[in-house]
Order: sequence, then structure tokens, then C-alpha cells
Amino acid sequence: MRHGRRRFAATFLALPVLLYVVYVISPYAQAFQISMTDWRGIDARPAFVGLDNFRRLLADPVFWKAISHNAILLAALPVITLGLALLFAYLLNAGGVRPGTGIAGSGFYRVVFFFPQVLSVTIVAVMFQSVLRPDRSGVINGLLMQLGLEPVGFLTDPGLALWSILGVLVWQAVGFYVVLFSAGMAAIPRELHEAAQIDGAGRAASFFQVTLPLLRHTVQVGWVYLGVAAFDAFSIVFVLSAERGGPDYSTTVLANEVYRNAFGYAKFGYASAIGVALFFCTITFAALTLRLTRRDGLEY
Repeated sequence: MRHGRRRFAATFLALPVLLYVVYVISPYAQAFQISMTDWRGIDARPAFVGLDNFRRLLADPVFWKAISHNAILLAALPVITLGLALLFAYLLNAGGVRPGTGIAGSGFYRVVFFFPQVLSVTIVAVMFQSVLRPDRSGVINGLLMQLGLEPVGFLTDPGLALWSILGVLVWQAVGFYVVLFSAGMAAIPRELHEAAQIDGAGRAASFFQVTLPLLRHTVQVGWVYLGVAAFDAFSIVFVLSAERGGPDYSTTVLANEVYRNAFGYAKFGYASAIGVALFFCTITFAALTLRLTRRDGLEY
């Protein structure tokens, strides 16, 4: 019987595994192979250059700029997004007049928070292009100029551009985690909060001593997802930033440099080397996060 069960499982898994190998594993393997060549996209037999592309990476200032921008997003995006999502979710689920109850209309607010997830990333970027334009046609700068203030170069000032893009990323992502954390908080038995209140815990203490520990695994998964998003951020930067990573490379990230070198400069070998570096950065981050946060879960 056990042998038949394994054959049944193997039959259903064969096609998904085959598709995964063809469309995921195979492109990764090809990227590793191309990264060791000088392929320019048209050569039938590109020359093998070994690790030369990776040596060029170490001497490329634009590559290190992209790394630093990914590091900034990696440090800021999960912290800000998860912090806001936990705050909003707790207010929706425990911010009512009576302790342990949600605010009035919490279901409507969940829909409002989740709305950005319905929009594609490209639409979000195009929409914020209108919001952050540096002239009178921009929503924010138009209002500032009506008030007699100087316009702000949200996307044209090298010192502000990356932080403006970070704000858009947070706006786009926070709603999903509000709904995710709300579902997790709704599953926590109310008796635990009532016991904490009997012991004299206020709402803040109840959140940090009861709610947050029981959401630890959900927060951990969210941290990994947002970290991976911080290593990508291609679409928002590509559409929203000046010069697709500018001005003066002030917003470029590794994924943008892959695109720029491959389709802008026809340096597919070098672009693949950047892609390999991005692959290892992402895998290392995910592995370290899961390793450092691994411990026995709390039960209730």
C-alpha cells in the first residue's frame, strides 16, 4: 500500500517538478554559464572568460552603488512596512472602545488598506509619477506652489529620490501585511488578552507580551518576503525614477543594472554576473533570516 501511495504522489508531482526544472532551474543554470562568457546576445559561440566578469564587478562603482541602495531598502523596507502593518492591524482588531475589540468599520478599512494590492506594480509607479512630479502638474508640488512654497524634487534630487521610492514601496506593500496580521490576530483566543488584562496589562503591554510573540512566525515570513522585494524593486525603480535608476545612479539597484547592461549595453555576460551576485545576496539573506529567527513556536 505504501509503495502504491508513493507512486501516486510521484505521478502527480512529476509534471510540476518538470515545469519547475525547465522554467526555474534551467534559466538559473544558464545564467551561471553565461556569466563566465563575454556573450553580447548575438554570438553563436561566446568566448569563455572565466571569472573576469566577477572581477569587473568588484571594480565597478555603479555595482557598489546598486549594492548600497539594495542594502538601504533591505534595512528600511521590512522595518517600516511591518511596523506600520502591525500598528494598523492592532488598531483594527483591538483599538475599539472596549479592550480586545476592533474599531467600528474595521472590515471597510481592511479593504481600503488592501486596495494597492489590486493594482499592478507598474500602475502604482505610473500613478506616483503624477503625484511626485517636480513641476506644477505634480499633485504634491502643485499644492506646494499654490501655497507659495518651492517645489520639491522628489524624483530629481539625488538625496531624495531613493527615499521617495522607498515611500512608494511601503505604500504598495503595507496593506497586504495589515490583512495578514489581522487574520493572525483574529485567530488568537480572546481569553489570553483577558488574562493579561486581569494581570494588569494595558493595551501596549498586551500587544508586546501576548499578540506579538504569537505572531512571530507570521512576522518572520513577512520579513523574508519584504527582504526579497528589497533585493528586487526593479519595476518601481525602472518606471518611477529618472533615467531608469537616476539621477546619477542615485536610485539604481542590482536588478536595474542587470537590465541596463543586458539590453542597454548588450553585455549579457556581465549582466548575468550581476544576476548571479543578486541570486547569492537573496539566498544568503533568506537563509540567515530563517536561521537566526528559528526556534520552537509558541502554542495556544
